[in-house]
Order: sequence, then structure tokens, then C-alpha cells
Amino acid sequence: MSQPRYDVLAIGNAIVDVMAPCADDLIEELGLAKGGMTLVDTDRAKELYDAMGRATEISGGSAANTLAGMSSLGAQCAFIGQVAADQLGEIFSHDIRAVGIDFDTAPRAGDPPTARCLIFVTPDGERTMNTFLGASQFLPPAALDDELIASAGILYLEGYLWDPEEPRSAMRRAMEVARAAGRKVAFTASESFVIDRHGDDFRQMIDEGLIDILFVNEHELATLTGEADFEAGLAKVAGKVPVLVATRSAKGAVGIAYGERVDIEAEPIDKVVDTTGAGDLFAAGFLTGHARGESLKRCLRMGAICAAEIISHIGARSEKDLKALVAEKLG
Repeated sequence: MSQPRYDVLAIGNAIVDVMAPCADDLIEELGLAKGGMTLVDTDRAKELYDAMGRATEISGGSAANTLAGMSSLGAQCAFIGQVAADQLGEIFSHDIRAVGIDFDTAPRAGDPPTARCLIFVTPDGERTMNTFLGASQFLPPAALDDELIASAGILYLEGYLWDPEEPRSAMRRAMEVARAAGRKVAFTASESFVIDRHGDDFRQMIDEGLIDILFVNEHELATLTGEADFEAGLAKVAGKVPVLVATRSAKGAVGIAYGERVDIEAEPIDKVVDTTGAGDLFAAGFLTGHARGESLKRCLRMGAICAAEIISHIGARSEKDLKALVAEKLG
């Protein structure tokens, strides 16, 4: 087996976050659920975009956020995701490459346009998100480069993208290529509602030994296993995946790898400003450590440090040098 060119190759939603400050009155006027996340169609996305004031646009999406964190930590990463041949598609492509991530998926012609998450930020710091999934839901298996997949030590798959048929087929194909090349497959469940719809698929992949590293939070673990008790849920999955990582927000995280268990506390923080992206950045820290052969405890600590940084400010991209931050705290 050759030395991998990339630490991680991720497949996920290619979304542009469009963020703008607004008054509480506008939230009410637009009929938005303050603090919530709503999926919207093309017409509603256009209506909301037109209502926004001066906005900041930056590439987002769960797996892309994880890779951005990994890149900040010094890891070599590549991304596969579908954008449209439009302005926001160009913004996504520019942004993800600008943080050092290789991204070569060809843009898709015609409708629907590039996915975007329209985020209204009220004076109290609350984020009201409206997500239009657009072109990201049409990633075909034909967009995959087998050589690229085989060149990454870890293939990281975003559960959110399991919903639509084309990307689901693409990810199944990518898993086959990665495993044939002797690489590891990491999977994040993403959200409990995804497990509600596709839990049978996920449980089958776990039972068949197709997942090497599984990321869940405690709510997703309960949905996946049907066990309300956290320890019972861990016991149900731990023996079926080589590496299980379960995060518990303020209660820290648990890692079980090859029979070893490590529990860590959450990293102390003065104030939680915005929890968006916490799981994505925890995965970034953990995967970077894992790719370097670090101990389970150090991998978990790296994840906790990155997650703490991301929840200390608005936005799902780090504002500090994560590499320097980890070195400062862990040496």
C-alpha cells in the first residue's frame, strides 16, 4: 500500500454560507423561526437573499468545515462536492482552495443553482438559518476520481448527503474504492433526523464492517441504537467499529478504539457564543491526530480544543491558528 498523498478526502455538501446582520423586526416580517434551521426551495431562497442587507459569503458545509479545520492544523486534504456554474459556485471553489484544500469537482451546468445557507444574525447573536441544498444534492458517481480516493489515507463521508440518491450512490462507490485501496472510511452521522430516515443503511454498514471511524453525538447515538442510556448505546456499537467517537457537548467526549476507552472533559471556555460547527471542528482535530498516529487521548483533546475555539465566536470557521492553539495547550 502506497503512502497516502492526502490525510483525508471528504465528500459532502458544497454550501455557501451567506451571513448578514438584521433587526428582529425583519425576522418577524419574513416569517422566520428565530434561531431555527429551515430547508427552503429556490423561490424562497431568492426571496430571502433579496431581503438581506450587506452579507458575508464564505464556503461552508459540514465536511468542508472539517477540512478547513484540518488544513489549519497542517493536514493535507481534498474535497469532492457539487456546485453549479454560477457566482456562488465560484465563491465556494475559491474559498475552499484558499484555505489549502484541493477541490476539482467540475461545476454542474443549469439549475438548480449552488447550495446556500442564508443566515440572519440578530443583535443578540442568534443565527436564523435557511438552507437551500440546490446543486449539492446532484453529485453523481461519475464525478468521482478513483485515483484521488485511493490517494487519501482516510475517506470522510458526511451523513447529510446520504438523503439524495445520486450522492448516496457516489459515496457507496467511494467506499468500495477506498476499501479496495486499503484505506480507512470515516463517517459522521450528521444529525438525528438523517438517522431517522437512513438508520437501516447506517446500521447495515456498521454491521458489515464498512466503517472504520464513526462520529456521533449522544443524541445521534441514541437514535442509531434505540438506547436512551448513553452507556448502553456505546456498548451496542463499540465492538462493531474500530474507532467510535461520541461527543456530549458540555459533558465532553468518549473515544473507544481497538478496545481502549478514553473519556475527556470539554475544553473550558469563557462563553459559548455559537455552537454551529462544533461537531465539524471536533472531527477536524480528532482526524488530524488520528492521521498522524497520535494516541486516542491526544486525538480527543485536539478535537475538544478545536470545538471550543469554534463555539467562542459566530461562524463555523476558526478565527485562530488552530495549529498554534493545539501546540500551546498540548505541547
